[in-house]
Amino acid sequence: MMDATSGSEELVSPEQLEVWRAFDRAHVHVVRQLEADLHELHRLPLPWFDVLARLSEAEGQRLRMSQLADLVMLSPSGLTRLVDRMISEGLVRRIPAERDGRGFYAALAEEGKRRLGDASETHQRGVRDYLLERFNDDELTQLAGYLRRVYE
Repeated sequence: MMDATSGSEELVSPEQLEVWRAFDRAHVHVVRQLEADLHELHRLPLPWFDVLARLSEAEGQRLRMSQLADLVMLSPSGLTRLVDRMISEGLVRRIPAERDGRGFYAALAEEGKRRLGDASETHQRGVRDYLLERFNDDELTQLAGYLRRVYE
């Protein structure tokens, strides 16, 4: 982790700043397109889709709230607000943790499974159209490796 003074004498070059801006623009472009498609066709915000997808992939289709927050890259309080809205729509259930009276699981509800199933093809088509088809297989392998370096 960088502090306020570390690296201050090593500013990025204009070319390096353009790399950052291109990365940021590409991410925002793809996310906006996916959000628009999911909203228009399924009335499902992208963060909701992400929560439903992560729960569907989890063992028992449930996750501790802290685990889910990490997976969908939200703060614990942000996830709690999102899950509360999803509970009110019948997409997710909150289950008390068996061994920890303070903890909760978010669990996929039947309506959440149905909505996820309806929206999954739209999401996959968008990922393909807005990102994957713009690269050949070798470029995708390289791109995945480059991006992993950033977060690993």
